[in-house]
Amino acid sequence: METSPDPAGRTSADPASRSAERAPRAVAPVAAKAAPAAATAAQYVDQVLALANAERRKAGCDPLRSDAKLRRAAQKHADDMAARDYYDHTTPEGRTPGDRITAAGYDWSAWGENIFRGPHTAAEAVEGWMNSEGHRKNILNCAFKEVGVGVSLTDNGPWWVQDFASP
Repeated sequence: METSPDPAGRTSADPASRSAERAPRAVAPVAAKAAPAAATAAQYVDQVLALANAERRKAGCDPLRSDAKLRRAAQKHADDMAARDYYDHTTPEGRTPGDRITAAGYDWSAWGENIFRGPHTAAEAVEGWMNSEGHRKNILNCAFKEVGVGVSLTDNGPWWVQDFASP
């Protein structure tokens, strides 16, 4: 994964690689497949973390630790995309994942972000990310030590966000 330094000397995923490769949008209408009633957003967050860590284990990486500040940044972005119906790493106002992670109070040295709209289970979301080169690189980047996962379970989603970082 290419990195680029910011003015403070920190690195982030190359913006071109972040936005150029996105997991495919769901092609079936949302109404055609409802999310399981028993699964809550908190359960999905835990499932995404477990599934991502299983993939990291296969690649020889240490497991990611869940971080409350990164989770807050990821959840806010998932909720914002759902509320305003856009699908991008950068908000309409130009706030990047690095901006949102910093605003959540996380002091990072590197970050990456995966987003996905449409999968109805955590397994589908992680499978889609693993089948996408750029997203797979984020999950399997052994330099990332912590992650925050957010999911917004709306009628026009679900919306999934993974914010990876190293302190």
